[in-house]
Amino acid sequence: MATIKNIIFDLGGVLLNLDIHKTEKAFIDLGFTDFHSMYNQHAANELFAALETGSVSADEFFYTLTNVAGKPFTEQELTNAWNAMLLDFRLKSLQYLPALKENYSLYLLSNTNAIHYSAFNKILKEETGHSTLDDFFTKAYFSHHIGLRKPNAAIFEYVLKDAQITAEETLFIDDTPVNINAAKNLGMHSHLLLPGEFIEQIPFQSLLV
Repeated sequence: MATIKNIIFDLGGVLLNLDIHKTEKAFIDLGFTDFHSMYNQHAANELFAALETGSVSADEFFYTLTNVAGKPFTEQELTNAWNAMLLDFRLKSLQYLPALKENYSLYLLSNTNAIHYSAFNKILKEETGHSTLDDFFTKAYFSHHIGLRKPNAAIFEYVLKDAQITAEETLFIDDTPVNINAAKNLGMHSHLLLPGEFIEQIPFQSLLV
């Protein structure tokens, strides 16, 4: 088995605490009775997938949502509902990354969007003083910046090529099984982070060989 030299981390549910049910409830309260079928941890409909690949702007996203609901909302109402899932960063996990950097090249790969990107950077600044997650990684990759999203194999291939790393020497950590399976199919090592588990609890040393 090849030595693991690189670790790619997911963001939400791994380094940033999320509660998607808060966003679902917020949208239901606005009148979106079937929000779960539109967006959840395991799937996103065409509109939300387009937002996460940067194919539609925030303005287009809000406009389409308003049309779906059939009644007007302010941009702030929709922003607040969409951002309701974003909680706080796992500070101990972030503080653990520099120690990992001594042995591995670290990368971030997140399905996200311009609205959440702005919001979680604000949370990060308030909680850590860092303005961007780039400070913690060799490079951070965000779906809306590169036009691809997990679990599409193309996004993993993009990262491997751009970072000039190999799948066999890379460990991928995510909290969503379908993303883990996609990485495995490309020959990457993987670790499914379970609810209540934190990256600082992973026995990385046992994964060196």
